[in-house]
Amino acid sequence: MKKSNFVAMILGIISCLFFGLGMCMAMIPEWDAFTPGTVIGCVGIVFALITIFVWRKMEHKEPIKITGKAVLTAVVGIIGAFALGVGMCFSMVWGNMILGIVIGIAGIIILLCLIPLCKGLK
Repeated sequence: MKKSNFVAMILGIISCLFFGLGMCMAMIPEWDAFTPGTVIGCVGIVFALITIFVWRKMEHKEPIKITGKAVLTAVVGIIGAFALGVGMCFSMVWGNMILGIVIGIAGIIILLCLIPLCKGLK
C-alpha cells in the first residue's frame, strides 16, 4: 500500500468517525446534544476536505478545477443525500413511515442520476 493511500485511509476514517458521532449526537433525542453534535459533524466534514487535499498533494495531482459540471454534480449529490437523509428521519425519528419512504426513494433516484451525469451516456 502506498503511503498516500494509507494517509488518506486514516484521515478518511477519522472524518467518518467525527461525522457519524456528530450526527448521532444531533439526531438521538435521549442524548440531548444537538449543538455539540452539529459542531462535531462539521469537524468531520472539514477532515474529509483535508483528506482530499492531502491525498491529491501526495499523489502530485493538479488542483481540482471548478467547472460548471463539477458544481452541478456537487449540487445534485448534496440534494440527493439531503433528500435520502430527510426520508430516513421521517421514517425513523418522526414516525411518518410512508412519507419517509417516498422522500427516501426520491433521494435515491436523485443520487442515481449522478451516474449518467458523471460518466455520461454512450
